[in-house]
Amino acid sequence: MSAYEGKKVLVTGGTGSFGRTVAQRMLTLGVDEVRVLSRDEEKQDAMRHELRDGRARFYVGDVRDALSVERAVRGVDYVFHAAALKQVPSCEFFPLEAVRTNVLGSENVVRLSEAAGVSSVVCLSTDKAVYPVNAMGMSKALMEKVAQSHGLNDPDAGTVVSCVRYGNVMYSRGSVIPLFIKQVRAGKNLTVTDPGMTRFMMSLQQSVELVEFAFMHAQQGDLFIRKAPACTIGDLATAITELFESSSRVDVIGIRHAEKRFEALASREELARAVDEGTYFRIRADNRDLNYAIYVDEGDRSQSQFDDYDSQSVERMSLNEIKDMLLLLQPVRAELAAAGITVP
Repeated sequence: MSAYEGKKVLVTGGTGSFGRTVAQRMLTLGVDEVRVLSRDEEKQDAMRHELRDGRARFYVGDVRDALSVERAVRGVDYVFHAAALKQVPSCEFFPLEAVRTNVLGSENVVRLSEAAGVSSVVCLSTDKAVYPVNAMGMSKALMEKVAQSHGLNDPDAGTVVSCVRYGNVMYSRGSVIPLFIKQVRAGKNLTVTDPGMTRFMMSLQQSVELVEFAFMHAQQGDLFIRKAPACTIGDLATAITELFESSSRVDVIGIRHAEKRFEALASREELARAVDEGTYFRIRADNRDLNYAIYVDEGDRSQSQFDDYDSQSVERMSLNEIKDMLLLLQPVRAELAAAGITVP
């Protein structure tokens, strides 16, 4: 029997690539109801026709609006908070919009979930929250602080609030893999910001497994990270051209607004208080109180023993390993078949 059987789950931002995959997964696990809260009624209608499942209910609203959230969380057991402004360039031009959705909207979700008696809230974060250099990453870092402050301010809170942090999710909407495939199939060159740029690679399925793990095992303020391999963007582009038997070349266009050359999933400061659980790191919340005097006299020497967990220093995938990884993705296999290429 599934732990989710008979439960009600709310997915904010549920019409996005990640939210949609989580919602579909919850339905297969036997939940009584999946609620999808998002602003886009057109995407909701498309998702309704795609799922064709009466257990899926759709709420038009915005996490910025407390009334929208309050209506959606009533009677819910679990909340997966995926609603966010995610595009780095957009957030650079409109940073206050990122704050309103990613920070204040997250506060609405956490506060109103507690008021509604929700058992567990899992908030979706990103590697860009580690040593952030752009508004999107900064707002996500603050979202993590909002989630962790819930337990710091109320140690006896009935709602467990945790976060999951992930890197590049392959073939999610707006990611580079579908862009490269579209360019290759159109006979165009691949536009690459910097061939030496590295990124973590994770499938949607692996990301959803991380969320499930957090729902079942999180303690107040935990942050979960799934270990992942990395590759260079140049190698990823080469792997795609070889899979599609294309003669397309790489056009280097330069790094975009506020992009990093590599990303970190965990800082050394976080790893100093992390628990290595094999597939995952569990990073405990820093639960010291506001009495700082003791920490002026005695610091934490263990931090110097750790390095950042970043895409420049972790296991780097070979070209063949990248191809094998791509062939595990059903959309990639479908694109290869449509191009008349035999899929192994």
